[in-house]
Amino acid sequence: MDRGGDIWRERAVRDAILAGDGIAWRAWYDEHFSRLADYARWRCGGLTELADDVIQDTWLTAVRRLRAFDPQRGLFFAWLCGIASQTARNAIRNRRRLHRRSHSLDATPEPPTGIPDPAAVETAERVAAALAAIPDRYEAVLRAKYLYRQTVDEIATARGESPKAIESLLTRARQAFREAYESSHE
Repeated sequence: MDRGGDIWRERAVRDAILAGDGIAWRAWYDEHFSRLADYARWRCGGLTELADDVIQDTWLTAVRRLRAFDPQRGLFFAWLCGIASQTARNAIRNRRRLHRRSHSLDATPEPPTGIPDPAAVETAERVAAALAAIPDRYEAVLRAKYLYRQTVDEIATARGESPKAIESLLTRARQAFREAYESSHE
C-alpha cells in the first residue's frame, strides 16, 4: 500500500475509534503491540520491568491523545514510537535520579534469589540512558541495524538514502552511542 493509502486507512481507523468502535481499537492495538513492545525493550536496554512500564504508559498516552494523532504527519506506529521514546527518556531520567538519592543501609547486601545480576542491570540502564541521549535519527538507524537486523541496503532503501550515506550515518550513530554510554558511567 502506498503512503496515500496508509493515510486514508489510518484516518478511517482513528475516526472509527473516536466514534466509539471498540473492535477497531482492539484491531489497531493488536496490529501494533508486538512491534511497540520490541521497540520499548530496545529503548529500555532490555530491562523488562522498565519496558513494561513504558509500554503501558505509551498506550495510556495514546488513548488520551488519540485526537492529536494526524495520519498526514506520520503513521500511527511512528507516533506510538515517539510517545514511547519520550516516555522511556523520562522513565530512565527518573530512575537514575532515584538511584542517586537512595543509599544502601547495608555495606554488602546479599541480592535475593530471582533478582537480576546488579552488573547486568547497570549495563542495561547505561544502554537505555545512552539510547535516550543520542539524536532520534541515530537511534533509528541503530535500531534498524541491530534490532530489526536490516542490511545497510535495506536501511538505505527504507530511508530513501544511498548505502554510503547509511554507512556514514551508522558510523556517526555508533560513535555517539559509545560516547553517551561511556559518559553515563561517570
